[in-house]
Amino acid sequence: MTDAVVERSEEDIAKGSQSFAAAARLFDRATRDDAVMLYAWCRHCDDVIDGQVAGHGHSTNFRDGQRKRLAELRQKTSAALAGNFSGDYIFEALHRVVIRHDIPDRHPQELLTGFEMDVEQRRYRTVGEILDYCYHVAGVVGVMMAMIMGVRERAVLDRASDLGLAFQLTNIARDVVDDARAGRIYIPDELLVRQGIGEIVPEDRDQWPRLHAAALDLLDLAEKYYESAYAGLPALPARSAWAIAAARRIYRAIGQKLRAGGPSAWDHRVSTTKAEKVALLMAGLGDVAITRLYRATRPREGLWQRPA
Repeated sequence: MTDAVVERSEEDIAKGSQSFAAAARLFDRATRDDAVMLYAWCRHCDDVIDGQVAGHGHSTNFRDGQRKRLAELRQKTSAALAGNFSGDYIFEALHRVVIRHDIPDRHPQELLTGFEMDVEQRRYRTVGEILDYCYHVAGVVGVMMAMIMGVRERAVLDRASDLGLAFQLTNIARDVVDDARAGRIYIPDELLVRQGIGEIVPEDRDQWPRLHAAALDLLDLAEKYYESAYAGLPALPARSAWAIAAARRIYRAIGQKLRAGGPSAWDHRVSTTKAEKVALLMAGLGDVAITRLYRATRPREGLWQRPA
């Protein structure tokens, strides 16, 4: 493995997600290298589709050429999976991870299917439809990350997918106003209608309390998937379990801040401070200890099921 591919992937994670970067430091070296390489490819694809840099901001004309960019991503990804390199470290990183951990080709392709939903500007009517979207843009990433950690048991991979769903539901709730400003609506219609909202008007501050209530419905749903993911911790190697427990704590804290802050929380991007992240990392270590001492099973009753 050339250091350059890993080093550049490390740079991507540092710019693209402070939350994941903080948790990833807890992995053993080999797992961390592969996790950041997979993350780098995921981040790159997301940025290409959204016209962003490291997950931040949209270019004013980001919709222009999206279908062409998606087709290019599919072509380069398929080539990388087949071992045909474009000279781009991002796709070499993907190839290394997939080969080393025998990750089925369909999983990276499922992520691109999620981005296709964005390109199509799909509108989500039901909770089931948004969970399907969340799987394709985040749940499948959880599955691939778990495979990097050595997981092969389907039931444990389900828990990994659940954590990805929880992360994405939290992201949707946090970013609902900014997303709406970019013309992207992810809160399903059934939750908006429940709050008397026919269409999100992001600059209408009078609407924000009802919109916040709809976002809380998503956070309530996310809690079920955070709990399911907690039950999967004992199946992971100790250091990997700590990293995942920490990430779970950090992302969940974002939702808790949005909940506590009310509609005015959207005045600024909701995030955790460095000091809070350190405390949550230590709390994650406690989660690992508890789940290894008391291995109570929690059935996945009533939760969305990822594709077979």
